[in-house]
Amino acid sequence: MRSSLVLLAISAALSSASILPRAALAPNLPTDAFPKFQELTQSDAKSGKDLPPGGFDTTPSRFGAAAGAASSAASAACSAAPNIRIEWRSYSRSDRLAFVGAIKCLMGKPPSGQFPPSKSRYEDFVRLHQMWMPNIHGNPKFMIWHRYYLWTFHMVLRDECGFNRALPWWDETLDAGRFGQSDMFTNDYFGSITRGSCVTNGAFAGLTCNIGPGSSTTTPHCLSRNLDESLTSQCNSGFVNTCNSRGDYASMQSCSEGGPHAYGHNGIGNVMSDVSASPSDPVFWMHHSFIDHNFRIWQNQDPARTTTINGNDRFGNPLTMNTIVTVAGIRPDVKISDIMNTMSGVMIGGHPFCYKYSY
Repeated sequence: MRSSLVLLAISAALSSASILPRAALAPNLPTDAFPKFQELTQSDAKSGKDLPPGGFDTTPSRFGAAAGAASSAASAACSAAPNIRIEWRSYSRSDRLAFVGAIKCLMGKPPSGQFPPSKSRYEDFVRLHQMWMPNIHGNPKFMIWHRYYLWTFHMVLRDECGFNRALPWWDETLDAGRFGQSDMFTNDYFGSITRGSCVTNGAFAGLTCNIGPGSSTTTPHCLSRNLDESLTSQCNSGFVNTCNSRGDYASMQSCSEGGPHAYGHNGIGNVMSDVSASPSDPVFWMHHSFIDHNFRIWQNQDPARTTTINGNDRFGNPLTMNTIVTVAGIRPDVKISDIMNTMSGVMIGGHPFCYKYSY
């Protein structure tokens, strides 16, 4: 009975958000104010036009035998009781409300002070992404860094806002070309996908984004979207399969980043299409759950894909299993070897890195 009353209270609070008195909206910036993600057509992906001459060096960095032996116990423990990320359609109403409520909780907490001029704990994540952007997009570090970034966000929701539910993920292939019809974008949850206007309904109605557009930190603007279903249509299973047909990590992630990843961001538009500050739109986390899911499905095709990596970072440094991935102290720095396998079970900041997807 008590849980039902709590659920009703959360639902009422979120549903009534658009009718409660609210401070004036921050400025609504024009669509061209947001620097967009570079897109790769599926035909160009099939012909490999995104690849460097001769392709990526496919000599992989591997685990040593000792490292593999040392990790076996943690992996076995993880396999016995993994966290399961649940696709949005199967995610209960209670879990949905708890998830958006936890994000709202982070938005209401003060910033850590480590990411000025962030104005909330949530904006710490946005500012981190903006600061790190040159080395986390447009090169093979993109996909593995965002895997850890998403996991870190989940752990902070748990530790700082009491979110004790499974993390949702979004199978965008089922909504390709019709994102606007998803019940994710309704008054109870993420609010409407507008066509160039501020979001004025849903849990994040009237949200002011203080980070972005681009590298700016002095241009407050409202959360806005600008739906383009011709772009969201590219988040389809055929395109995902094209990317996942590539045999090495660097080539696969290049296709994914310019393909379904870029089209999902640009298709939702405006704040979500801002390469540097797109996490200002909370639907960012749902989109990146889709990208990480595709990554995991690619890895499932060959067990060696959880123990090897290839490609160079922005500075030309080869990625190895010992390369450090950092989220600037929000959670500890890790090696790629700790997070390349979502079922590694490695303890990070008091939590095992241990999850898989519902399908």
